[in-house]
Amino acid sequence: QVQLVESGGGLVQAGGSLRLSCVISGRTFSRYGWFRQAPGKEREFVAAISWSGGNTYYAVSVKGRFTISRDNAKNTVYLQMNSLKPEDTAVYYCKAGPRNDPGPMDYWGKGTLVTVSS
Repeated sequence: QVQLVESGGGLVQAGGSLRLSCVISGRTFSRYGWFRQAPGKEREFVAAISWSGGNTYYAVSVKGRFTISRDNAKNTVYLQMNSLKPEDTAVYYCKAGPRNDPGPMDYWGKGTLVTVSS
């Protein structure tokens, strides 16, 4: 049974940092990613990483501020978020699947809320 469990969300002031974690159990996948959904908006891509090669991908809005990484031994994917802005406020979801883009073969966590105050 595949499970993805996120943690690390919370309330932080603008300019601050948070690190999200996603523990994946059950099997391995080609791509692991983070998506977010702000109130009243659609879910959007944030970052992704390949499990084998460590290739990383970022949305333009977070490039240079966020860093995705993975620890294969711990089956965990991280999202280090620095220089946070109020517009980063959202529920952040971890995704595992064959590609960066969402698809029918994906597994999702339940999300963790990040709130950035101005």
